[in-house]
Amino acid sequence: MTTSMDHYTYEVGAGVPDVETFRALRHACGMGPRSVEAVARGLPGTWYGVVVEAVPTGEKEAAGRIVGMGRVIGDGGSCFQIADVCVLPAHQGRGLGKRIMAELTGALERRAPAGAYVSLIADGDAHHLYSRFGFVETAPQSVGMHRKV
Repeated sequence: MTTSMDHYTYEVGAGVPDVETFRALRHACGMGPRSVEAVARGLPGTWYGVVVEAVPTGEKEAAGRIVGMGRVIGDGGSCFQIADVCVLPAHQGRGLGKRIMAELTGALERRAPAGAYVSLIADGDAHHLYSRFGFVETAPQSVGMHRKV
């Protein structure tokens, strides 16, 4: 889907960025670092991914630059997690996060088996965005936890 805003045309579609673009997006958005090896191993395991490309308005032949992304990871049947949702700060406030989430949740609704469990970790104020797509806090029944290797 293509949308024009400000000086860019935004194209949102299925896919994942390359390793360096993935790492650069996470860094620019204040997300924790991931090693080249970890990303190279992980990206091919994406169940469904979305990228947002920004093409300067009036430059139809110009190559787009990836300015946002999001992924669904999981076992493909009973458990899924939405991860790595981010939009470069210079492109935030244009509804791109909503478009990424709409694509990800749409893919889950079309392709995941009924009753599949979908989780995510909401950083900062992102819970406001995620609640628009039906996500609710799990506490006090359950509490999100993590561990780094």
